[in-house]
Amino acid sequence: MFSHPNFDMESRIVTAQLGNTVLASVYVPNGGKDYSAKLQFLRGLGAWAKRIHAEGRELVLCGDLNVARTDLDVHPRERKPGVIGQRPDEREFFEELLGERLVDVARAKDPANGELFTWWPPWRNMRQRNIGWRIDYILASPSIAARAEACTVLAQVGTSDHAPVVMTTR
Repeated sequence: MFSHPNFDMESRIVTAQLGNTVLASVYVPNGGKDYSAKLQFLRGLGAWAKRIHAEGRELVLCGDLNVARTDLDVHPRERKPGVIGQRPDEREFFEELLGERLVDVARAKDPANGELFTWWPPWRNMRQRNIGWRIDYILASPSIAARAEACTVLAQVGTSDHAPVVMTTR
């Protein structure tokens, strides 16, 4: 059965439960038109994830979070302090979302890769030149992340300006 958490007023997150595991696909507002709505959504997402954890359930949260977690997640030519998606308050909400409850699986598997991007501006061959941002994630409860064998960005797949992120577990 699919459902939407109560904080989600625009159907931006869909969840399914499989045993004790909640699987969630999310699309966080980019914040360009209404930055406060983005922060409110991130706040709600963090509180929801905390509640799932407190209930003793596992969580796999994946999708477009529209936040580059750190400067490492943005190509040096794209780093712009203060631009939406790279702001300190967004990054703080991201870290609060993770807490001790979730693991950024791709970064855990490839901690120093400064070329690990999932979105590229759709002009000047940015994707082909790998000048992008990492804003799409798979976040998982620690016990699930520990079973991950790989978490890969399929940069050559699709026609969107985003690439799919795929986690394989044992």
